[in-house]
Amino acid sequence: MSDFSYSVDADGVATITWDTKGKSMNVMSIKAFHDLDGMIDDALADDAVKGVVITSGKEGSFAGGMDLNIIAKMKEDAGDNPAQGLFDGLMQMHGILRKIERAGMDAKTNKGGKPIAAALPGTALGIGLELPLSCHRIFAADNPKAKIGLPEIQVGIFPGMGGTTRLVRKMGAMAASPLLLQGKLNNPKAAKMAGVVDEVVPADELLAKAKEWVLNAKDADILKPWDAKGYKMPGGAPYHPAGFMTFVGASAMVNGNTWGVYPAAKALLSAVYEGALVPFDTAIKIEARWFTNVMMNPSSSAMIRSLFINKEALEKGANRPDVPPQQVKKLGVLGAGMMGAGITLVSAMAGIEVVLIDQDQAAADRGKDYTATYMDKGIARKKATPEKKEATLNLITATTDYAALKGCDLIVEAVFEDPKIKAEVTKKVEVVVGEDCIFATNTSTLPITELAKASKRPEQYIGIHFFSPVEKMLLVEIIKGKETGDVAVAKALDFVRQIRKTPIVVNDKRFFYANRCIIPYINEGIRMVKEGVAPALVENAAKLVGMPLGPLQLVDETSIDLGVKIAKATRAAMGDAYPDGAVDEVLFWMADEGRLGRKSKAGFYAYDEKGKRLGLWDGLAAKYPLADVQPDVHEVQHRLLMAQVLEAVRALEEGVLEDIREGDVGAILGWGFAPWSGGPFSWLDMIGEGKAVEICDHLTETYGDRFSTPDLLREMADKGESFYGRFGKDAKAA
Repeated sequence: MSDFSYSVDADGVATITWDTKGKSMNVMSIKAFHDLDGMIDDALADDAVKGVVITSGKEGSFAGGMDLNIIAKMKEDAGDNPAQGLFDGLMQMHGILRKIERAGMDAKTNKGGKPIAAALPGTALGIGLELPLSCHRIFAADNPKAKIGLPEIQVGIFPGMGGTTRLVRKMGAMAASPLLLQGKLNNPKAAKMAGVVDEVVPADELLAKAKEWVLNAKDADILKPWDAKGYKMPGGAPYHPAGFMTFVGASAMVNGNTWGVYPAAKALLSAVYEGALVPFDTAIKIEARWFTNVMMNPSSSAMIRSLFINKEALEKGANRPDVPPQQVKKLGVLGAGMMGAGITLVSAMAGIEVVLIDQDQAAADRGKDYTATYMDKGIARKKATPEKKEATLNLITATTDYAALKGCDLIVEAVFEDPKIKAEVTKKVEVVVGEDCIFATNTSTLPITELAKASKRPEQYIGIHFFSPVEKMLLVEIIKGKETGDVAVAKALDFVRQIRKTPIVVNDKRFFYANRCIIPYINEGIRMVKEGVAPALVENAAKLVGMPLGPLQLVDETSIDLGVKIAKATRAAMGDAYPDGAVDEVLFWMADEGRLGRKSKAGFYAYDEKGKRLGLWDGLAAKYPLADVQPDVHEVQHRLLMAQVLEAVRALEEGVLEDIREGDVGAILGWGFAPWSGGPFSWLDMIGEGKAVEICDHLTETYGDRFSTPDLLREMADKGESFYGRFGKDAKAA
């Protein structure tokens, strides 16, 4: 059965309706593309058909993009020459879109074609916008919840079905850059203002307006500007003075933002620049070649796998226990500090009733005010309304009275990182709530199994580690204690899905997964400063390998005194086995100097009175003079990456991680691990496990046992295995 249906009304307007079976939103498949092609052929060949409207059978959306399995299929079908197979497949699809665009018009006179309009009921992403861009006019329903745009760059590729070439020719390179290089999405009215769609109409008039236009369109109305004689690109082509400045600025911006590690951004800019120098049909070939180049790059395949396929699978409950739905109806949040206030905010915005408890009423009120302030900012940016603010605040009860927790089906405790305080509030809560209530502690370091000893129902006790700031960070780390039951895990997963975050589930061990990888990264950077490595080399080496923040900036952001507290607690727990004494010397000295990070406007970086970062603090060089011989940048990068990656491997080896997909997605979303790599396990597969062992052996010999190769990694290198080959059968790269 086809995903497209075809009908012709009494006025001679053919309607092609896209309705992917079994999907909430349309996605394009190879078969669907060919079915669409056949229907376009039928419409163009039928003298009774005056024009075509392409629309969706899904309420509130047009399409969500391409089925990424198409790409894999093209590469597989090409055998020994996957690049050629991919390019040929792309050009075949380009041919279908170009057929829609030309619509049967005479090649010389540009006359005689049939008008083809796109009618978008709502969201149109990826191919869901590239298909309409090939049509002659785009009508969008006035649906403020709809998102229209080309988000491909966010998952490591760029619009490769004509979206890049058509959008630039329609709008100009500068106007198109936010949509292409940032993946910016707009609602219909904003899309019209930007020049992406042509008309925004009431939803109940969408098809009527599109058909009316089709019946009245003239030859000039359906000729694309770039097919007309004398076409000039808006804003100027690269050889025009204004256009030249645009492309010079765009190149600087792309390299400044990506540090050269994201192939898709550079390829997109190349496709735009080179395509602007040649006629449209040649530009499409250039776009297809650059898209093929990106798709053959292992970075893009890894990013697609982690940030699209695996992320979506985890959000849909790939590792959820098989128990009935556990949607949260009433949530209790203990502690109205930064974390508690953030958890309250995202929960109330998701429509969940929240009771926010603090020992002080003024503190509880401030926690609720955090939501009010956030909503006010949204109203100022026209992202929210006063009515939405009122409805959200009405869901929050701020109080000191534990009795208000009666009826809660989930508690999230976010008090101080002190086991005694956590035990005390756990006992207070269990007096009030029902026996089926799940109790979650928000902790970043304290072992869940130990904390659960304060509970009468350890099987209903679980860790939920939010990252700060809660409203911005996409990841939530769920931690199972030794006695945590399936219902508690399901409850936590369903809650995370309700608040529109991405969950990973790990087993209990000190620092869990995220922090056991982040802390060694920070420590390795600090250790290098003590060794006399230039702080600027440390920071820039990190950015050049794709880390969003260098380790010194990261510890400034999270606060140096927090690092001191973690170090003291870890040393107390590990005793003589504690490995980071050299790091503590630097951290403790900084804390004694009152340099606690950004919050104190003094840390590894210097800050102005407003807290703006000015540059690395020159006092570091006085305390830790630079070594006469500085290491190679690649050596620094290997130290910083392996400090994280080896902990990820050990977490898998020890059973803390149960699924490498969670390891990769969690690393990128949790602390920004080199997104271009697809995550630590994808990076190891990319460089090869044998190469990884070679790097580890060198680092171990030079810097110590913290870089010793885990047995699992050495075993896989000896067998020629990869992580996704061995552990990720259901998570193949595109």
